[in-house]
Amino acid sequence: MTNLTNRQIKLAARPVGMVKPSDFALATEPVAQPGPGEVLVKVQYISLDPAMRGWMNEGRSYVRPVGVGEVMRAGGIGRVIATDDSSIAVGDTVTATTGVQDYALVKAADVVKVDPRAAPLPRYLGVLGMPGLTAYFGLLDIGRPTPGETVVVSAAAGAVGSVVGQIAKMKGCRTVGIAGGADKCRSVIEEFGFDAAVDYKQEDVRKKLREHCPNGIDIYFDNVGGPILEAALANLACKARVVLCGAISQYNATRDDLRGPRNYMALLVNRARMEGFVVFDYAARYAEAARAMAGWIAEGKLKAREDIVDGIETFPQTLLKLFRGENLGKLVIRVSND
Repeated sequence: MTNLTNRQIKLAARPVGMVKPSDFALATEPVAQPGPGEVLVKVQYISLDPAMRGWMNEGRSYVRPVGVGEVMRAGGIGRVIATDDSSIAVGDTVTATTGVQDYALVKAADVVKVDPRAAPLPRYLGVLGMPGLTAYFGLLDIGRPTPGETVVVSAAAGAVGSVVGQIAKMKGCRTVGIAGGADKCRSVIEEFGFDAAVDYKQEDVRKKLREHCPNGIDIYFDNVGGPILEAALANLACKARVVLCGAISQYNATRDDLRGPRNYMALLVNRARMEGFVVFDYAARYAEAARAMAGWIAEGKLKAREDIVDGIETFPQTLLKLFRGENLGKLVIRVSND
């Protein structure tokens, strides 16, 4: 390991508007050995998430921003190749905040051991990882569905939205997914089991929601913000719950272009509730959610899909797939096959 070289994707500049490949730089440096309480992970897969765009902005948030010149923050999964902590062994497969790089030095206390025989590794970054946890807690704790209610989900073909819809169906709800393009809408219904789908690229979302939700929307799980959030607010049922998970349509907007819901008074009229959440707040209950999700997968009740792109050097272009709506399922980069 003394001659190993680590390729890293670093933040070269804070993006203004849509993120650009020039906002990142590929760097190399020697691989360091773990110090006390650390492990060295050979990264195999990296998770790409809309939240990455917010991490690049300077300012107050739920985590500190990535510094210019620092390795881009990312969740990852890989194999431990060196350790200075007795709780983690060489050969263990772990998930951690690895960053976008070939090798990651991580505190042993910050890694989670997983069984590579139980599921494909990318699944631990999707339905068995942070997106799945986000769907689980956002819908069940914030949305609180009851049988017979109508649940509408934006970005319904994505890593979080597809899981939200499936859990809602398990809870006896009627589900309507909003996605972009005929292929995604077909997948929303045929693969993920939604009752109906709305193509925001080709259809009038507000009109279609009225058609598919004649008694109003009881729970709206929002991943996109902007005009689609407004369309959902215009169709709320009395005592509706709006779960604010993300706003990908707004992440690349400049300050002057940011758009909040103009019709927020629909919350008052319908005595509705709109609440944001961050999945990290539920860390003490991650094991509960992981057990439930794994059980549903084993029973065939929960399906997952990963969109896998090869090569750490593709990160700047692959990240753009998220904001162009080009991915279907959980977007990951395969860094290494071993």
